[in-house]
Amino acid sequence: MRLGRVVLALTLGLVAGCGFGRSAAPGDDPDARSRALVEAGNQAFRAGDYDLAARRYGAAAVVKKDDPAAYYGLGMALSRLGRDEDARAAYVKARQLAQER
Repeated sequence: MRLGRVVLALTLGLVAGCGFGRSAAPGDDPDARSRALVEAGNQAFRAGDYDLAARRYGAAAVVKKDDPAAYYGLGMALSRLGRDEDARAAYVKARQLAQER
């Protein structure tokens, strides 16, 4: 699935040196970590740094695979980067997850 490759690539970029500012401890709450990453994505998006926003949203989607906000934000950031096919896949995933709730 193309979206899975996008999320994996964004996460690898995050791990390779674009960390969120602290390393995740084994006992970290995945929900809290995902919320923090989505908020960091929102801040980057508002600042116009769509590449960073996409990495943050992608990392949130890896931490919590059923978070529609992470995929929606990823779709918005990818759209701004001109990656429309990937953005559509992220929007579809966000909608699917939102309907399952």
